[in-house]
Amino acid sequence: MHQTIFTEAVQLAENARPFVLATVVKTSGSSPQKAGAKMLVREDGSILGTLGGGCVEGDIWYIAGEMLRRHEPPRFQQYDLNETMAARDGLVCGGTMYFFIEPVFSGQSFLPYAGPVLKACAGEQPLALAIVVKSSEAKVAPGRKLLIYEDGSCFGDIREPHLREILVPEGRKLAAFGEARYLALESGEEVYLEGFTTPPTLIILGGGHVGKAVSSLAAMLGFRIFVVDDRKEFANPERFPEAAGTVVAEYAAGLQQLEINANSDILIATRGHRYDDIALRAAIDTPARYIGLLGSKRKSLLIFRGLLESGATLEQLRRVRAPVGLAIGALSPEELAVSIMAEIIACRRGGAGGAMRIDDAEIEKLIERG
Repeated sequence: MHQTIFTEAVQLAENARPFVLATVVKTSGSSPQKAGAKMLVREDGSILGTLGGGCVEGDIWYIAGEMLRRHEPPRFQQYDLNETMAARDGLVCGGTMYFFIEPVFSGQSFLPYAGPVLKACAGEQPLALAIVVKSSEAKVAPGRKLLIYEDGSCFGDIREPHLREILVPEGRKLAAFGEARYLALESGEEVYLEGFTTPPTLIILGGGHVGKAVSSLAAMLGFRIFVVDDRKEFANPERFPEAAGTVVAEYAAGLQQLEINANSDILIATRGHRYDDIALRAAIDTPARYIGLLGSKRKSLLIFRGLLESGATLEQLRRVRAPVGLAIGALSPEELAVSIMAEIIACRRGGAGGAMRIDDAEIEKLIERG
């Protein structure tokens, strides 16, 4: 829905048609929508998207129309979904919702932000959009924005160092997963950050026991899954009901049938050395964020040597996690799935993958302090 709304917003802005973009930036308690829900209100009163329906959506629709008519600045709006409102509108929720309602009158000021968001949703570099939605001391006016790319580069009119040093690292984390966060800063500004990217995708090359276990776990973790195998009995919807798609093809050809971008992960778990080699040759030419090769260190080194001899670069091989997974002593397909998905999560989140336990030195300091 985000891609649909921003596509419409860009078209309106390019044609100099004003509109209002209302976003749920924070919720507490029970509410009909969560942060990130959006509704676009056109000049003629028609809408795209939803904020949860009911009286709240109706009120914001009315406010949007008035803002367009009066040429008003952005507004931060709070709604307490109390018993009176619930009785009036048949709601069963009882939380609080916070909205940022932003009229767009100038495509020139909007397009530099909306265009990159659309590109991120289409598979280009993930990014986060930071918007100042409230400022108790009015140091930074509501509506000012900052695009934060996953690589740390930025664009926007939030230039204050005290904001950037907080927003940039936070935005980089959110960009990779399309997540949202609301920050109330000590300096008085309140900022809504939202990441934009494609859905996290896991491509499993090999539909055997390990591939099946990984697919089941990845589905629980919210990944969109595709399975490729050259045997139809190992790549079909019955065996992988949780997958978004199954492809019966030779592994390199199967990869070519799928859309792979920076938000994609590839696991190579075929039935033999020769097939692993073919699959890895194809995988290292893709922009996937993570490429993992199942198997022993000896097998991995043999495959690496063959790839180097056939023209692969050291830089390409450094992208490959081999042997795949974190060192947890996994043996069964299910344990291997935990090891592999833990490494994929660590790669995506920037984690080191080690234990988080408190060490002896820290405990001794507690003892010394009495």
